[in-house]
Amino acid sequence: MKTHSKFPGGILMTKTFAILALMAFSASSFASTIAIIDSGSDYLHKALSAQYEINKKEIAGNKIDDDKNGFKDDVYGWNFAEKNDLVIDRSYLERLKPNMPDIHKLFEVQVRILDKTATAEEIAWYKGKIADEKFLKELQVFGNFAHGTHVAGITGGHSTTVDKDNHPFAVKIIPTEIKLPFSVQFVQSQEFQNLFQMAAPGDSKIPVELRKALFPLGLQLLAKFQTKIFSNVGKYVNSRGADVANGSFGTGYAQIRTIVETLYNAVFKENERTPADIDTFAVGYMQKIIMGAREMVTASPNTLFVFAAGNDGSNNDEKPVSPANVKEDNSMSVAATLRNRELAVFSNYGKMVDVAAPGVGISSLYPGDDRGLMSGTSQASPYVAGVAASVKNANPSLKPAQMKEILMGTVDTKDWLVGKVKSSGLVNPNRAIEAASLSKGMSVYDAIAAARTRVKDLEIEEKASMPSSETIDISAIIPLVSPVN
Repeated sequence: MKTHSKFPGGILMTKTFAILALMAFSASSFASTIAIIDSGSDYLHKALSAQYEINKKEIAGNKIDDDKNGFKDDVYGWNFAEKNDLVIDRSYLERLKPNMPDIHKLFEVQVRILDKTATAEEIAWYKGKIADEKFLKELQVFGNFAHGTHVAGITGGHSTTVDKDNHPFAVKIIPTEIKLPFSVQFVQSQEFQNLFQMAAPGDSKIPVELRKALFPLGLQLLAKFQTKIFSNVGKYVNSRGADVANGSFGTGYAQIRTIVETLYNAVFKENERTPADIDTFAVGYMQKIIMGAREMVTASPNTLFVFAAGNDGSNNDEKPVSPANVKEDNSMSVAATLRNRELAVFSNYGKMVDVAAPGVGISSLYPGDDRGLMSGTSQASPYVAGVAASVKNANPSLKPAQMKEILMGTVDTKDWLVGKVKSSGLVNPNRAIEAASLSKGMSVYDAIAAARTRVKDLEIEEKASMPSSETIDISAIIPLVSPVN
């Protein structure tokens, strides 16, 4: 008979799942730092504050760049979204307070829906909430507000027990509220207007064929406009000496196509449009977005970047996602599983995805000393980032490429992940840390082989019961936050 531990919100998590989570990291005098490239993190959270990585070279509030890295007062990190040192705006706590009981319940019911254990009453309640536009708007605000704190908590081991040797800090690139999408800003920009000599949408003096020739140039300008942040983020991560960086954000092909279609419709009248052109332009534009994200990774070569694969349930080999599809020796991407028994229905997959990790019903921190559940590849990625940091703790001499090799080489191989992720497996924290420890006295290759014989696969959790065969749309509440919108 299985024993259970009760997590906040009434969700029962099995002891098996607790073993899966970040709970068995070896102690070390080395303390890995983890850049949380996200929507900001609550460094005042009582569960995180002692663990949070503070920039000791800066003096808070003196409006001076004490460490000469180009950022004044970046004691707790930097807010690239609003270009200041405010990495969390706690004023949102009061605004969101009335909706918090329903937000907690929504994520709890979502887990039971994914587990196929939700009651008919829960499903009916859930459907009502996701049909409530006012509630969904506040949920989006909550998602952007809480996302980075939830992610930071996972990297630090707050899904189970605290790993005091992992020290996260915030690199905020997602605004809590998006006032105007970048694509709309760009359409209204002088650069765009000058390029097409636009008097009004769809009204141009330039012949249609010339506009089609110029359109990729417009997309190139937009890509530069949208990804200029990444190079600076990479340089900042490098200046802070981060051992690991977690990127639970992304832009999928469907989102890119929508942006391209918005611009296309602004440049071409209805009788001038060819639907196939949109896909052609979208593919080229996505490659530019990925190239822009690549600059972030290459700007910090001593950091292992761990990215969420995406939550569209699609194949990243066929429909690329940025930055998940950035392929460098110091980058990797993560799919999400339902416990350790199956690929989550929402998770992206493909040979461009390296490993898988638990991403359903993950309990971690919410801003304001709260905690609760979230699901997504956004939660699977920091699980792996946390393991990566502990691998570095076990052997501080490991380079990012070696850390990646250990994480991929020590997975639990699963039939249901063959062809779904490059390693065909689920990250095994204890085995990865064992391999890292062994690598201090042997090659990484030999250490991985030895660890595979010493550390067993994680126990597989039994499948849940399935009282309802009804399929519920969950896409609206599993966002992958995106700086490109």
